Amino acid sequence: MIHLERPRVTVGFIPLIDCAPVLFAEVLGLYERHGLDVDLRREVSWSNIRDKVALGLLDAAHMLSPMPLATTLGIDSVNVPMIAAMTLHLNGNSITLSNALWREIEEAAPDLVGERLATSGPLDARALAAAIARRRELGKPIVTLASVFTFSSHNHLLRLWLASGGIDPDRDVRLTVVPPPHMVAHLSGGTIDGYCVGEPWNQQSAMLGLGRIAATSRQLWDSMPEKVLGTTETWAQRNPKTLIALVKAIVEAGAWLDEPANRPEAARVLASPRYLNVPAEVIARSLSLPDFHVFHRQLANFPWRSHADWYLAQMVRWGQVAPRDDLRAVADRVFRSDVYRAAASELGLPCPLSDRKVEGAHGDPWILPTNGAPVAMGPDRFLDGSIFDPEADNRTSTTFKQQESNHGD
Repeated sequence: MIHLERPRVTVGFIPLIDCAPVLFAEVLGLYERHGLDVDLRREVSWSNIRDKVALGLLDAAHMLSPMPLATTLGIDSVNVPMIAAMTLHLNGNSITLSNALWREIEEAAPDLVGERLATSGPLDARALAAAIARRRELGKPIVTLASVFTFSSHNHLLRLWLASGGIDPDRDVRLTVVPPPHMVAHLSGGTIDGYCVGEPWNQQSAMLGLGRIAATSRQLWDSMPEKVLGTTETWAQRNPKTLIALVKAIVEAGAWLDEPANRPEAARVLASPRYLNVPAEVIARSLSLPDFHVFHRQLANFPWRSHADWYLAQMVRWGQVAPRDDLRAVADRVFRSDVYRAAASELGLPCPLSDRKVEGAHGDPWILPTNGAPVAMGPDRFLDGSIFDPEADNRTSTTFKQQESNHGD
């Protein structure tokens, strides 16, 4: 067995379905198989995850994809270089609106709501725009929508959906942050009108009759990277063999989770108080949705630097970071495809020939060449049909320019 620099590792997670690979690497004995003794720590918020990783209280964590980019750029309250060693999961988010807001939308834009029901597509954000305009005319409070963290796929997806309907997220609605496990309570209490969050918190609201799902991440950006395995750059440099062992164990857990026959057992285990502490049927309902939770298939674990490019472009677009010439270098520094390639090589798994790909170009499944056998990939289309070309300048890519034109319309 390879000698590891630090066999005992502390890993944090937030109670969401997409933390499953981190948890099942323990459940299935995979950490131990790779020489690791992992202490899993359930945390209450993404800011806790960020702070504890930065301070060294956690060695690594289940982390939002944009978070290590933000901390490395120094635009979050923590200024510590972090990396993403692998992607944990594709898709899995949704936008849920309260029943009260949904009724307002039906009254303000019945045709658009009816069209959505007929096509089983996402709710057209123009319908929400009509409800927002009516509230404004009546002098009612502004619509309040929550995401889980400022630097999150949820915030960027929510903004993408709002902008598609001509809604300015910074002017026409109030955006706030609520930790994932608290979303349902806030919606029930009326402190927010809707939210974008990962599962099981959308299905729970739907099953409790508190809200309705307006759009899923598959409808907003199919095959979107949701979470990563994050750690500090310093920890990764000091513990390279340990990090590769950690990646290998979690990759194997993701492969197990992607077997349909294992999903019922996954739902049962995740439901336990130690992990998600929600009914197994809520989790099973989410896990049964086709291609809604992709843990390993479709090269799901590869940390595509084009994903980092897209998130950085969104940060520029929404004023979270000023335009700068080194964003591509930041993406390369943070999304460590080299770490994943080393782990995949030891596992005998294929990797893409490039660290970047065009995002949004595939409306249907497609085949990607690799250093081994070709891999079947899922659709990756954006809601607005735009294309993000990572080989173009991040500040002037097709996606950025098209979305920017909607801001403030």
